[in-house]
Amino acid sequence: MPIDSVPPALARAIAARGYESLTPVQAAVLAPEAAGRDLIVSAQTGSGKTVAFGLAMAPELLAGAERMAGPAAPLALVIAPTRELALQVNRELAWLYAEANARILACVGGMDPVRERRALQGGAHVVVGTPGRLRDHLERGALDLSQLRAVVLDEADEMLDMGFREELEELLDAASPERRTLMFSATMPKPIALLAKRYQRDALPISTVGTERGHGDIAYQAVAVAPSDIENAVVNLLRFHEPDTAILFCATREAVRQVHARLMERGFEAVALSGEHSQSERNHALQALRDRRARVCVATDVAARGIDLPSLSLVIHVDLPRDPETLQHRSGRTGRAGRKGIAALVVPYTRRRRVDALLRQARVPYEWVPAPDPATIQAADRERLVALLNQPVELDEEDRALGARLLAERPAEELAAMLVRAHRARLPAPEELVDAPAPGRGYEDQPRAAAVDSVWFRINIGRRQNADPRWLLPLLCRRGHITKADVGAIRINTEDSLFEIPRHQAARFVAAVKRTARGDEEGVMIEPADAPPPRPARTGPPRRAAPPRGRPPRR
Repeated sequence: MPIDSVPPALARAIAARGYESLTPVQAAVLAPEAAGRDLIVSAQTGSGKTVAFGLAMAPELLAGAERMAGPAAPLALVIAPTRELALQVNRELAWLYAEANARILACVGGMDPVRERRALQGGAHVVVGTPGRLRDHLERGALDLSQLRAVVLDEADEMLDMGFREELEELLDAASPERRTLMFSATMPKPIALLAKRYQRDALPISTVGTERGHGDIAYQAVAVAPSDIENAVVNLLRFHEPDTAILFCATREAVRQVHARLMERGFEAVALSGEHSQSERNHALQALRDRRARVCVATDVAARGIDLPSLSLVIHVDLPRDPETLQHRSGRTGRAGRKGIAALVVPYTRRRRVDALLRQARVPYEWVPAPDPATIQAADRERLVALLNQPVELDEEDRALGARLLAERPAEELAAMLVRAHRARLPAPEELVDAPAPGRGYEDQPRAAAVDSVWFRINIGRRQNADPRWLLPLLCRRGHITKADVGAIRINTEDSLFEIPRHQAARFVAAVKRTARGDEEGVMIEPADAPPPRPARTGPPRRAAPPRGRPPRR
């Protein structure tokens, strides 16, 4: 659909942003059959749905005029699940309605509520906020919803998952009954359908999930690594792709802290986003990414909602997504507005089958690729450096004079080599990775580690505590970030047990054990053994020799 069908003030704003045509979801909400009706819109992340609902509510806000009258009670309310997404929506609507003279206010947790209440008293055309903060302003009498003409629930499925049902119901009950209710969501589970049935009238369902390009420009890659090599693989992926901006997704705040600290130690310019950071810290982190002072963001799922960075070209799933919807929400941070992006999943060998099923369920094309090794990364560095030096540049007289002086003092080949060395010195060194399993075999199918050049460890669980290899192995793998193939011999004694780890894995194993100490395993101690244990002496009657095969034993 051409932009000419949009109200003039909004059409000029869209054209100034470089839009040549509307996306499928934007065209769908402006279709004649959608005019004036409640809508249930299922659209993928990155499809332009923020502008879509901004266009959808334009007839109610403008009422045929090109510019809006002075602000009073809000005419539209937009509810978003997180602070970042609410602020992102606020910015998008601000430029979209700039020429329409609209006043857009944001009310989110982490900001000064007193200042927000003063701003609400001054009037607003559109209020954007998170459910908890909006409910607080409503109960204090600062937010008047009696004049609303439109209510938008952005990412409604996520708000219900986060437990905001009561807040949403209170806000919708207080809104004007004559309003339009627009629900936008990437998925449409049963709770969304129940909410729509209660608060919408004759809603028109719109689904553009199968037709738009929201994920058409994302290349999904699965990278299988040893569990102990997950962080090393992340380092190598960043070094191999050298993205302008990348987001790394972790499942917990502790994982965000750990990965962020590792990247900072390795020399990456990285910031962290999680629920433990204040709004001021989040704003500074996002601004550092936009200013290119930082190139990597390590975040949890909730903290990364609403992040829209034009230069974002790489998403790494450090911790695997729990379902296809989470996979799409995470990956949709890249590949937006026609730009290419890569979504890489770092997969422990033992979880390959689960990831295959997850990606098939998400119905996205994907491929298994090997983790980049140092030789591959160095080859990519060479090509990038050659391409960089071959780009045309403007040289001033001072540059040429300094170049002539250096040529007079050293040969050209030596100067070129020094330039290459200076370029490499600023790049973090790639990591050595454990070899992958044989083709066609999962890591769990590999033979046990041979007891050659190994280190013995002790765990304070023995026969008295009913120690058994069947549950000792999962415990050691979980605590040490190894697989069962990395564990050699296990010898269970009365008070403790001893086990072998290959020497090249020992240092990583010790570090992982320290990091993964949990409260629910209090009292479990894993430590290096002082010396290899003696082989236990056989007690009791001698074992009878096994009978030869093919003949029954004699009585």
